[in-house]
Amino acid sequence: MLLQYLRKRAGLNQHQLGDAIGYSLEQVASVEQGRRPAKAAFTAAAERALEAGGVLEALQGEVDRAKLPRFFRNFALFEAEAVSRFDYEPSLVPGLLQTEAYARALFAGHCPPLNEEAIDRHTEARLGRQKLLARVPLAELSFIIGEEALRNPVGDKEVMRGQWQHLLEFGALRNMEIQIMPAACGSHPGLNGPFVVLETKDHQHLGYIESQEVGCVVHDPAEVSAFGLRYGKLRSQALNGVESLRLIERLAGET
Repeated sequence: MLLQYLRKRAGLNQHQLGDAIGYSLEQVASVEQGRRPAKAAFTAAAERALEAGGVLEALQGEVDRAKLPRFFRNFALFEAEAVSRFDYEPSLVPGLLQTEAYARALFAGHCPPLNEEAIDRHTEARLGRQKLLARVPLAELSFIIGEEALRNPVGDKEVMRGQWQHLLEFGALRNMEIQIMPAACGSHPGLNGPFVVLETKDHQHLGYIESQEVGCVVHDPAEVSAFGLRYGKLRSQALNGVESLRLIERLAGET
C-alpha cells in the first residue's frame, strides 16, 4: 500500500513506474498487492524514482523478514542484532553458511514440493540473513558442523565443491570459528539434535531449536544454561579450527 501511495503521489501508473526502475508491470503490481515481497534492488530503485525520502528502504528489513518461514521470524529478530551466536548442526551446512546453490538444492527437495517462485523467495530470504556475518559491529560466531553434513551430497558435485570452498573462506574470518564434529566421535551432547545459543544486544541469552519446520525460541535461563554447557562440551570434542579446515580442504581435493 505504501508503494502504491508513493507512486500515485508521483503521478505515475504501474507501467510508468516499471519503466522508470527497470521492472515489468507484473512485477510492480505483484509488489503493490503483496503477492511478491520486494527485493532490495527493487526497493532501492523505487526509492530513487519516487523520491521517497528513505521510507521504503527503512521498511526493507520487515519485508525481508516476511519472506522467512513463519516459525522462524521471531528468532530472526534476535538473530539480526545478535552479539554472539553459537550453532550446532549435525546434518546440514547451517543456513548462515550456505551458498545460493546449496540452499536452492535444499528447497528444491522440499516435501511437499515448492513452486519455483517459492524456491526463489526462500533462497533469497536465507541469503539475506547472511548480512549478520559481516555486520558492523561484528558478532562473535561459532559453528560446529557434523562431518556427515559435509559428506552428504546436497545437489551435484559442483554444488558441494562450491559449498566447501565457501566454508574455507568463512573459516578465515576473524569473528568466526568453524569446527567439524567427526563422524566417529561416539557419544556426545549433540546427539539429540541441532540447537543455537544466542546473546542479544541487551546481553540476554536465548536458545533456539528447530525440527520439521517447527521452531522454538527458548527463554528459560536454566534451559539456556544447559544449552551453553552442551555447546562448550561439543567444542572440546570437535576438531579444532585448523584441523576442521584441513578436513574441508581434503574433501574439496577429492572431487
